[in-house]
Amino acid sequence: MREGPRTRQPAAQLLVDAVRAAAAPHAFAGIDVSGKPAILYTEGNEDCHVILRGGRGAPNYDANSVEGALQDLRAAGLAERVVIDASHDNSGKDHERQPGVVSEIADQISAGNGAIVGVMMESFLVAGRQDLEPDEPLVYGQSITDACMDWDHTVLTLDRLASAVRKRREAR
Repeated sequence: MREGPRTRQPAAQLLVDAVRAAAAPHAFAGIDVSGKPAILYTEGNEDCHVILRGGRGAPNYDANSVEGALQDLRAAGLAERVVIDASHDNSGKDHERQPGVVSEIADQISAGNGAIVGVMMESFLVAGRQDLEPDEPLVYGQSITDACMDWDHTVLTLDRLASAVRKRREAR
């Protein structure tokens, strides 16, 4: 296991194995387009990536965790590509913390990390979430699943990421 500044994270072997498996051809039982049972084939997808979502209540978006995942991919001879989820365990499941998480990811991108190829965020028009209650009206534009950032915070967060990508491109 690697020691990071935030928490100790398990090795990403499961993620590496998933990328390797997704890149390989497969034959499997499934349903064809006419709804009949069939043996389906895939050629595999070499353009895979690891998604860092955090886990076991701990984040893994910090530079040490990202570098650890990249080392695992490198050691397996796989492309070094990560997408980082700013929600879930990386934000402690607190939608209001997502902009701060994204800001730290943007710092890594600005510093030249070219392996970060995407960021996932929970976003909707209205912040938070709501329950489906009988006889209660729903708030238009607010999630009924995971709590989300509102649109204004999403725009600011995307602007921060765009600025980081521009800086990374200029440095190249």
